[in-house]
This record gives sequence, C-alpha cells and structure tokens, in this order.
Amino acid sequence: MRKLSNSELKRVTLDVFRTSEKMPVVIVLDNLRSMHNVGSIFRTADAFHIEKIHLCGITATPPHREIQKTALGATESVEWSYFPEVSESLGLLKAEGFRIVAVEQMDESIQLEKFNPAEGEKLALIFGNEISGISDETITYLDLAVEIPQFGTKHSFNVTVSAGIVLWHLFLRFP
Repeated sequence: MRKLSNSELKRVTLDVFRTSEKMPVVIVLDNLRSMHNVGSIFRTADAFHIEKIHLCGITATPPHREIQKTALGATESVEWSYFPEVSESLGLLKAEGFRIVAVEQMDESIQLEKFNPAEGEKLALIFGNEISGISDETITYLDLAVEIPQFGTKHSFNVTVSAGIVLWHLFLRFP
C-alpha cells in the first residue's frame, strides 16, 4: 500500500467542475460565527459536488483570509450567494421547488438514517449557528428536520462535522 501523489488524484479543473452535474443540494448557513467553519463547509461542498451555498445573516462571505485557510480555494469552485436575512434565501428556494430541511435537534425531527429523499429531489439543508442552532425565523419554512444520532454527553457536533455526515449520507443515496 502507498499514498497517492497529487498527480494521481485525477482532480478536475475549475472549468470542468463548474460545468459538471451537481448533487441537487443547496446548503444554507444560518448565522454562522466562525469563518473557519464557513471555509470548511465550502471545501466539503466542493468534495461532494453541491450545487450552491447560501450565506445568511452574520455568516462571513469570501473573499476573506480566515475563510480561505480552510476552504483551500473551494470558494472559487462552489457557487454562493449572500442574503442579509435567512428568510430571503428560504423563500427563494421554496419558490424554486426545494424541500427545506433543517439539520437540527427538534421535537419532530427524524433520525438521519431514516432520511431517504426521492431521486432527483432538490434539497435545501439548513445548518445553524454554532451556539443557538437554526434561527426561529427558519421554522415556518421547514418541510422536515433531520437529526444526527448522538450518544455522548455533549449531544452536539461541530457544524462542519454535521455537514460532512449529512452530505455523505446523501451522497450514498443520490445516483
């Protein structure tokens, strides 16, 4: 066994990436505080060929040195838009036929392993603030809430870890 070199990884060019078919998912970042978390989510979105990211409220936007530290250039490959209010993003996505899904611990959330979207279904995944979670204004837009099972004492993942877990789950289900 040996580690692959960068030349063996078969990375696509930026132009090829931009024109390639994407997973029909838009990530909505609802008032994230940490620019490192924003950058990490860009990088994960690039890895899973996510359609777009909506940055909302206090969530920082590129270009910014602190975002780039963890994004490693993914802010150039993943399409993104900024919305001062998360309701603007969710209203637009709802009108475009996206199913609005919060990744949040809620009284009616379903466990992630039971979340099986229909083939070709367009999803908007909301990831909330690192301390307070999704904002109250998002709740009226929700079609569903999905919760990642947890068994430790903290009952929370870092938002970037949550994004990676949920996107991997979806990647396994989309063709």
